[in-house]
Amino acid sequence: MPKLPTQILIALVLGAIFGALFHVDRSTVILSVRSGTSTHDVRIDGWKSAELRIGDRTLAFEVREVTKLLKSWKSLPRPDQEAAVITFFVDVSRSGMKFEHVVEVRKETTVATAIKPLGTIFIRLLNLIAVPLVLASLLVGAASLGDIRKVARIGAKTLTYFMSTTAIAITIGLVLANFIRPGERISAASKELLMAEYQPDVQAKISEVVSIDVVDVFVKMVPTNPFRALADGEMLQIVFFAVVVGVVLTFVKQEKSRPVIAFFEGLSETMIELVHVIMKIAPYAVFALIAATVSEFGFEILQTLIWYVLCVLLGLFLHMVLVYPAFLKLFSKEPVLAFFKGIRPAQLVAFSTSSSAATLPVNMECCEKNLGVPKHITSFVLPLGATINMDGTALYQGVAAVFIAQVYGFDLTLAQQLTIILTATLASIGTAPVPGVGIIMLIIVLKSINVPEEGIALILGVDRFLDMCRTVPNITGDAAGSVIMAALELRSRASTEKLVT
Repeated sequence: MPKLPTQILIALVLGAIFGALFHVDRSTVILSVRSGTSTHDVRIDGWKSAELRIGDRTLAFEVREVTKLLKSWKSLPRPDQEAAVITFFVDVSRSGMKFEHVVEVRKETTVATAIKPLGTIFIRLLNLIAVPLVLASLLVGAASLGDIRKVARIGAKTLTYFMSTTAIAITIGLVLANFIRPGERISAASKELLMAEYQPDVQAKISEVVSIDVVDVFVKMVPTNPFRALADGEMLQIVFFAVVVGVVLTFVKQEKSRPVIAFFEGLSETMIELVHVIMKIAPYAVFALIAATVSEFGFEILQTLIWYVLCVLLGLFLHMVLVYPAFLKLFSKEPVLAFFKGIRPAQLVAFSTSSSAATLPVNMECCEKNLGVPKHITSFVLPLGATINMDGTALYQGVAAVFIAQVYGFDLTLAQQLTIILTATLASIGTAPVPGVGIIMLIIVLKSINVPEEGIALILGVDRFLDMCRTVPNITGDAAGSVIMAALELRSRASTEKLVT
C-alpha cells in the first residue's frame, strides 16, 4: 500500500481530474420558485442576459456576469427578494422567461462540489488542533530552553531569518514582475470582464482593511485577556502569552513549575497524536478539496491571467529551489534533497488546505521524525513561523502589486517598490495563517503605494489556486528555519564546550 505522501499526491491528481469531469457550468442558474405552499427548482441555462427588477429599479446582467447576479440577489433584504422579478433572455428578440416569488438563486452543484464538506471537515479538524498546539508547544519550548538568554538568542536568530527570507521573496517577485511585465499583457476586454465579475467581492475585502501601523502591531501583540485570544484565534497574542509564560516558568522552583510544564507537554503530545488520527482521512479530504475547487473555478480563468499566474509560480519555484537550499547550505549540514523529501507530507497538506496553521502539526512531526530536529526547537520555531513567516504570500504580493499597477498604467518608482518590500514584510507579521488572508495583506500594500485597491478584482479569480501554491513555501520556510536553528544551536553548544575545556 502506498505511503501517506504518495496517497495524498495521487488524491491531488485524481481530484483535479474528477473536478474537471464534473465541472460546474458557470452560466447555469438554479431558481427555487414558490408556487402556493410548495417550492420547486427551475434550471436556467443557455441564457444571454438577465434582468432583476425590484419595484422601479432594474439591474441588467450579461451571462458572463452570473456571479454578479447571484451576489446582487443575496444582498437584497428579504422583502425585496420576495417582491423581485427575474427575467432571463435567451436571444436578441428579448423574449424572456419571467419568474416571480423566487425564494433562492444559486449556482448548480455537481457531485464534485457536493463532496466538498469532507474536505472542509478535514481543514476544521486541523485548525482545531492549531491553537492548543501553538500554545502548548511554544510554552514548553520556551521553558525547555531553560535560560532567558537562550530564548532571546534563538528568538533573535529566528526572527532575523524570517525577515530576511521574506524580504528576499518580495524582491524576487518584484524583479520578475518588472522583467515579465504581466500587467501589460492583459487585454482591455479581459480587464473589463474580470472587473465586472469580481467587483462585488472587492468592496467587502476593502472594508475589512485598516492601514498598517508598526507600533500598533506590537502593542496589540500583548493580550488583555489570554482566554479571549485563545477563543478568537489571535495567533500573535497567543505566541506572546506562551513565550512569556514559558520563560517565567524557568524562574519558578522546579517542584512548582514541573507539573505545569508536564501538563502542557501532555497536551502537545495529545495534539500530535490526534494528527495521526486525522491524517488517516487526508487522501479522501484532499481529493474532495481539489475536486471541488477545480469543478467550481475551472481552468478557464488561467487563460486570461496566464502571464500573471506564471510569474507568481516562477517566483515561488525560484525561492524554493534557490533561497532555502542556499540558507541550508550556509547554516546547516542538512542535505537539500533529504530536507525536501522529509517535509513532503507537510507540503502536500499545505497545498491542499491553503493554511499554515492547519499544516503546523504535520510540519512539526515531519521536522522531528524525518529531519531529526529536537522537539524544543520545533516547539519554538515552527509555531512562531506559522504565525509570522509568509514568504510565498509576500512574494505573491510583490508580483500582484506590480501587476495591478501595470494594468492601470502606473510606472512604480524605486522608492515605491522599496515601500512594497517594507510594507509586505511588516504586514506578514500581523496576519492570521489562514486561507485567503493574502488578499487582505495585498490591499494594505496597494494603499501604501497609492494604487487603486479595486484592482484586486483582476486577480480574485485565480487567488484560490495561488493561495494553495504560496502556502507551500510558507511552511517550507518554517521547516528550513527549524533545521537551521537546530544546527546553529549545535554549533553554539560545541563552541561553548570547547572554550570550557
